[in-house]
Amino acid sequence: MDFAMSERAREMLDLLRDFAEREIVPRNRDMVRSVRLDGVFDPPWLDELREQARELGLWNMAMTELDDGYEGTCMSNLDYAPVAEYLGRILWSSKVFNCQWPDVPNMVALQKYATPEQKDRWLRPLIDGEYHTAFAMTEPAVASSDATNIATRIRRDGDEYVIDGAKWYITGAAHPNCQSYMVLGMTDPDGPTNGQHSIVMVSRDTPGVSIGRRNSFFGFVEPNGPANEVRFENVRVPVEDRIGEEGDGFRVAQARLAPARLHHCMRAVGQSELLVELMVARAAERSTFGKRLDEYDSIQFEIGRSRVDIEQMRLLTQKTAWKVDEEGDKAAFRDLAVLKVGVAQAYFRIAERAVQVFGAGAGDEGNPVSDAFAWSRAFRIGDGPDEVHLRSIAKRE
Repeated sequence: MDFAMSERAREMLDLLRDFAEREIVPRNRDMVRSVRLDGVFDPPWLDELREQARELGLWNMAMTELDDGYEGTCMSNLDYAPVAEYLGRILWSSKVFNCQWPDVPNMVALQKYATPEQKDRWLRPLIDGEYHTAFAMTEPAVASSDATNIATRIRRDGDEYVIDGAKWYITGAAHPNCQSYMVLGMTDPDGPTNGQHSIVMVSRDTPGVSIGRRNSFFGFVEPNGPANEVRFENVRVPVEDRIGEEGDGFRVAQARLAPARLHHCMRAVGQSELLVELMVARAAERSTFGKRLDEYDSIQFEIGRSRVDIEQMRLLTQKTAWKVDEEGDKAAFRDLAVLKVGVAQAYFRIAERAVQVFGAGAGDEGNPVSDAFAWSRAFRIGDGPDEVHLRSIAKRE
């Protein structure tokens, strides 16, 4: 295994860093205010940054492959890892480069399973950054950690599907520019366990689609959000809006879950690096009982443990990215499960240490430590909770 950065990846990362330090970092405070105070997730200046990034060739870097005629860098997962790590330092920055979730995983699923006509309708506008999508899977009435519990009904009626059900924690569902939902629901209650569900694309303005209350996690609002409840009541869509074959819902969902988990882990490494930098700065500027915080063994140990965690997180991420590149998602199934558990738990440990170093200030909304603490805890539930992955790993053992 060779995890060394390619020359191309190094050039992309240098270009990205230079652009981000000039254009993104100085706007971070403005973005936080825009989201938290004004409820505006894409302020007017964001489009200007996106256009600049596109001109620099820093566009769709998270897509490892694209059909002919689609714009993107087609970097390998291993090459994208350090790029995504840097983007993880400021979570909203992924939007500047069209590398944001849930759009990228949705692009991957459409790239793999959509028909040419469906790609023209849904994939091309996503690749071009013209609109956003959401992935409507989790439900409030069932334990969605077991995907076979998903109960939203997708019933065939002639040339249409009729959809009834409720979803929640749907990232980006209420974003003004979110135009369609990728909905997972049950099409065949009597079919085999893994063949009962299908995925259909549903336009947001379809009659019967309604957006409910906003879902935050310990006060954290996703920068690509907001996450919301969404209700589907007697929603009718053409049968040709199904992605893949009927009963292929889990297969299509898995196509998007692999890059989703991998990219989230890459960004978590960058978030953890930022947390360590903040801990070091905080410990150097605060004093208690006649000593600076960084003079106490307890603080030094927490920072040292965090560095150990980060090095392990990064190596595990690189190894999994390499495995996916070399052998594909299915061959890397166990590696992705190990990665998800290992990174999520280490990220949370580092965030918890940062909270302790910062003290009460860490709980202030908008503080990066507060956001990281909430997001890292959510990370141990989203994209499959720890227990689901550990159960899968144990079965393999």
